[in-house]
Amino acid sequence: MTYVVTGACTDVLDRACVDECPVDCIYEGASRMYINAEECVDCGACEPVCPVEAIYYEDDVPTAMAPFVGAATDFFARLGNPGGAANVGKQAYDCGPAAREG
Repeated sequence: MTYVVTGACTDVLDRACVDECPVDCIYEGASRMYINAEECVDCGACEPVCPVEAIYYEDDVPTAMAPFVGAATDFFARLGNPGGAANVGKQAYDCGPAAREG
């Protein structure tokens, strides 16, 4: 299990979660952030600093936001596991509901 960024992040990209993350596991897509489950240590530091309350522990994602649970899996299937967001920068695509291609 890990944390999931849901649709409330779309077009916000505040990055407070990125600044708070101790392991650099939150990546930026074209219009929202994604948490890499392979790199996340489940510390929960990202959740309370999100200004739009877009981050949930996977088991706590509201039913209406359930389609976003698989979005990170799809995002990292395409990106791979680069070993830290700082290594790759912003990506030109999104995955999941209302995904954008760049």
